[in-house]
Amino acid sequence: MEQIPESKFEDKRSNVIEELVAQNVFKINGRQLYELSLYELMKEYTQKSLSS
Repeated sequence: MEQIPESKFEDKRSNVIEELVAQNVFKINGRQLYELSLYELMKEYTQKSLSS
């Protein structure tokens, strides 16, 4: 069975999740990272990057 390549959107979302996990962020507002939209993930990622 041939695997369908991920869209750029999903690829970006996966990369942001990986970066947040690397910073020991596993939940945002009590929700797992994979449950959040790209917008919510980017918002948290940006806040973490600015505070570092």
